[in-house]
Amino acid sequence: MGDTRTLLLLVLVLFYALVSSVGAYEEEEREQRTQGEKWFLLRQLHDVVRTDAGSMRLVKGGYRRGSSLHSPMHIGFISMEPNSLFIPQYLDSDLVLFVQHGQARIGHIYRDKLAERHLKHGDVYTIPAGSAFYLENRAENERLRIICSIDITSESMGWHAFQSFFIGGGVHPASVLAGFDHNTLSTALNVSTEELNSLLTRQTSGPIVHLSGSHHTNMWSKFLAQEPHQKLAHLKRIVNFGGESSPKEEETTWSLRKFLFNLLNREDVVKGVNHKAPSTYNLYHKKHNFKNDYGWSKNVDECDYSPLKQSGNSVYLVHLSPGSMMAPHVNPTAIEYGVVLKGTGRIQIVYPNGTLAVNARVRQGDVFWVPRYFPFCQIASTNGPFEFFGITTSARKNHPQFLVGRNSLMHSLRGPELEAAYGIGERRLKRIANAQREQIILPSSSSDSPHDKASEPEKKMANFKKIIGNLGSDMIMGFE
Repeated sequence: MGDTRTLLLLVLVLFYALVSSVGAYEEEEREQRTQGEKWFLLRQLHDVVRTDAGSMRLVKGGYRRGSSLHSPMHIGFISMEPNSLFIPQYLDSDLVLFVQHGQARIGHIYRDKLAERHLKHGDVYTIPAGSAFYLENRAENERLRIICSIDITSESMGWHAFQSFFIGGGVHPASVLAGFDHNTLSTALNVSTEELNSLLTRQTSGPIVHLSGSHHTNMWSKFLAQEPHQKLAHLKRIVNFGGESSPKEEETTWSLRKFLFNLLNREDVVKGVNHKAPSTYNLYHKKHNFKNDYGWSKNVDECDYSPLKQSGNSVYLVHLSPGSMMAPHVNPTAIEYGVVLKGTGRIQIVYPNGTLAVNARVRQGDVFWVPRYFPFCQIASTNGPFEFFGITTSARKNHPQFLVGRNSLMHSLRGPELEAAYGIGERRLKRIANAQREQIILPSSSSDSPHDKASEPEKKMANFKKIIGNLGSDMIMGFE
């Protein structure tokens, strides 16, 4: 009897040790996933601009201290009320714009001339760093929403993620011209200091302003409301446009005088628009790069749209039917960002050591990023389609390596080497590799909510407890 009790006690001690070990493992795994969500899901929105006419918000890329794991860009969200203007500025970062909703008119300096383009839903457009631009929502009853990428490998000295240099402005925001000594600036513009002070202090509405309506009338709406000859006369007084330009000035990349002249004198815009400037590219109109019964994907690189070569980015759009999955894959050439446009789903990202970094549910508006080489997949919920827009950090053709599916590395590498790596025979490896007949976008599984069910370690632990429990009962029943 004593030996039986001793044996039972040893079994219970072993059981407790195993439970503690598995519990510690699960806790560590949960902490890793929590930390992974902080790194790879960009959910903290920061206001960059906010006025009653619109806003620009930013999700900052994630970093991990003491490691090379970092995000080279931020994702911005621009929202503009009907009949509003994002005043002229230039950035120290390249911009890639995607129109999520509404229509816009964008004007920017291209080879020293003003280029204006009409943007509509699904359009992609690029603005190089240092190119002065403005953005208008001329619709009377439709809000404009734009998603943009912002390069954070900026050359700015100690500034934040990126810096706006406003050409127009006043008290809020201040024009870059306001930083010069006023005597110097009045001489340069050939206007009186009184007129200069009036110019630099009248704007108080912020970077995004209403152009008309019941709101406070600002300097931009007054300019745009004037007759062409009045605007031209006012402009001549401000920038002495009638003077001769030096050959050196004619060769500059962009001229503030020409930018203001073209912006304010709308008659000349028609003549001055450089029709060789890049056109827009509509993602929704592009032919699918891949399509099957479970979804489709489109990607646009520098071969499709040459302006992306300047920014060094490409863009993509993925639509997954309910429950379907973008097969696990890696990007060997680029970091990838995604913004959920509609529906809900899950993002899974794996660390290089084969542990799960992220297994998170995402919904409309969420942003995620995946470092180069990290395996990942996206899974649609079973209650509806899942669509996301994305940007990668390479303008060249992306060649993702799929780990599962008919076109996967498991097929390409199948042979004695992979058999030895898995420790299984040829026939078994062939059966596993051929079990999935689809590629890239895979059929739905039986469940879209892994978090609602027990995890694999939890299932194993439950089974283990059940076995040990039965074993303990049998021992007690058999020996007492």
